Amino acid sequence: MSRVGKAPIALPQGVTITVSADNVVTVKGPKGELQQAVDSDITIAQEDGQLLVQRPSDQKRHKALHGLYRALLNNMVVGVTEGYKIQQELVGVGYRATNTGNTLDLVLGYSHHYVFELPTEIKVTTTADKGKNPTIILESIDKQLIGQVAAKIRSLRTPEPYKGKGIKFVGEILRRKAGKSASKK
Repeated sequence: MSRVGKAPIALPQGVTITVSADNVVTVKGPKGELQQAVDSDITIAQEDGQLLVQRPSDQKRHKALHGLYRALLNNMVVGVTEGYKIQQELVGVGYRATNTGNTLDLVLGYSHHYVFELPTEIKVTTTADKGKNPTIILESIDKQLIGQVAAKIRSLRTPEPYKGKGIKFVGEILRRKAGKSASKK
């Protein structure tokens, strides 16, 4: 059984948390500000540099919400202090990625380009070093948003299991399959 909800969230220096009357938590830090609506049954308490998430009973629903909101609030605290960074690489002959501002232009072996408009909360950079695969680097303070955008970009050309061509996360290990083999006579 997980006990994620019981763990306190350490608040680093420079992070302020406010909880409104309708249970909307606002986290402000050096990198920005995030908001999250919390279920009315869950209470948020702040004491001596820590944030505590508490549930009213041991109902299954309350237990699930307890761990969920603790994890979401922790992700918000980490986001406004350190931020999140996702790197993806394009594996395949002729695959390219370029960006102008928050517009990502992808060439993925189809007859057309994919022009992907990113949200303003995400900062994108692309690199194309000689001898290496093109890389897309996404940076944001919002873990949910950056993960959703990275998954959408990956879904444009998911890696295939035979040659490994497609968009994959840096460090991701793909399960490879053997191709056709010659018949034995």
